[in-house]
Amino acid sequence: MKLLTDALKELFRKASTLKYPFERKEVPKDFRGRPVWDMKTCIGCGACERICPGEAIKMEGRRDEATIIYLQHRCLFCGQCADTCPVDAITMSEDYELAGYDTDSMIFHYENIAKEDEE
Repeated sequence: MKLLTDALKELFRKASTLKYPFERKEVPKDFRGRPVWDMKTCIGCGACERICPGEAIKMEGRRDEATIIYLQHRCLFCGQCADTCPVDAITMSEDYELAGYDTDSMIFHYENIAKEDEE
C-alpha cells in the first residue's frame, strides 16, 4: 500500500528538471565559467600563465605586445588566474555551454589592443 501512495505522490509532484535548452537555469553568483581577458587592462605580466595548474594559458610577448592564448580544453576552471591578476584583467564568465567538436574550437586568442586605440 505504501508503494502505491508514494507512486501517486510522485505523479503529481512538480518536475525537478528543466526543458533545456529552452529553459535555462540561472548560474550562482560565484560560478566559475570560462576566463575572459580585458586586454585594455592587461599589463602582460604573465602571472596568469605561471599560476595556471592545467597550463591552459600561454603568453606570447610581454607588456604592450602580449598575446594570450587560452586553451579551454586544458582549463580546470579553478579561477587562480583571475585571483592572481594584479590589475583584475581576468574575470570568470558565467558561460557554461563550453562543449565543442574539436580542440581548435576551444582555443581563444586575446591580443593587446591598447596600441590600436592610441593610433
